[in-house]
Amino acid sequence: MTIEFGLDTFGDVTRGADGELLSHAQTIRNVVAQAELADRVGVDFFGVGEHHRPEFAVSAPEMVLAAIASRTESIRLGTAVTVLSSDDPVRVFERFATLDAVSNGRAEVVLGRGSFIESFPLFGYDLRDYEALFEEKLDLLVELLKEKPVTWSGTMRSSLTDADVFPKTENGMRAWVGVGGSPESVVRVARHGVGLMLAIIGGPAGRFRPFVDLYHRSVQSFGTPTNPIAVHSPGHIADTDEEAWETAYPGFEAMNNTIGRERGWPAYSRARFQNDVGPAGAIYSGSPERVAAKIADTIRTLGIGRFDMKYATGTLTHEAMMRSIELYGTEVIPRVKQLLADG
Repeated sequence: MTIEFGLDTFGDVTRGADGELLSHAQTIRNVVAQAELADRVGVDFFGVGEHHRPEFAVSAPEMVLAAIASRTESIRLGTAVTVLSSDDPVRVFERFATLDAVSNGRAEVVLGRGSFIESFPLFGYDLRDYEALFEEKLDLLVELLKEKPVTWSGTMRSSLTDADVFPKTENGMRAWVGVGGSPESVVRVARHGVGLMLAIIGGPAGRFRPFVDLYHRSVQSFGTPTNPIAVHSPGHIADTDEEAWETAYPGFEAMNNTIGRERGWPAYSRARFQNDVGPAGAIYSGSPERVAAKIADTIRTLGIGRFDMKYATGTLTHEAMMRSIELYGTEVIPRVKQLLADG
């Protein structure tokens, strides 16, 4: 099986050489430069997340992806994720079909309910409808992806009767749904016949094997297409383990503690970080050799078709991320392919 390798970013606002936080504008320009480098070093996919809070610069990922499309040649482009629950499926399709046109067929859409909830009150949605909004809107978007006139009705938005949506893509568009680890979400993905993107941000990858098996059983039960399964996990690469860990830790600490204060998490610690970068953790950080071995083990354990590393976390500098991207493309990906070929 051909394995794809991607990179994801949420557009985290980082610090410059003077230690001060960069502007949102400069952060976005840096994301475009990071994607350019990823394209040059042979990465297969580049994903940009959607958030609506001060720690992240990207609230309109399709705009950033369109800029990236104009400055890259081969890399596939998508989101990580599009918060479909607080968006409109028709507009989501139209934006991504437009991105697909300007990128010459390189667009993908990765959909999710959103682990951050800022977009719901911002766009006038009730959090009590969290589940129903996503279920209905996913149902409609899957119909729109068939690119034929749609007749549809639901309770969360107005009905459509023989509605046709433009522009059309030239060769269709791949769609994924991001899942954090609930069986119901996995079954939903299988029922709709789209790709499963497992967000593994804690614990060993092996604990997600039951979800992979459930997806395959559900696909057979529903008679829907079998799509590749992908994994999204955080990481950072440097020339040595020690350099990677020393560089990455402050960003992981800052981001975990910022979010943790809102969600009641305990303070992040160096001991926890070292556990997370080990075999039992979900952070893929260290030297190219260490990271490649861990990715290869995850691919074998889960039987996945794509691995996406979330290379940006917290205040990690642009320069450090650029080096991480370079090593991912030039050293980690070739090593993983060789490890898999060797068995």
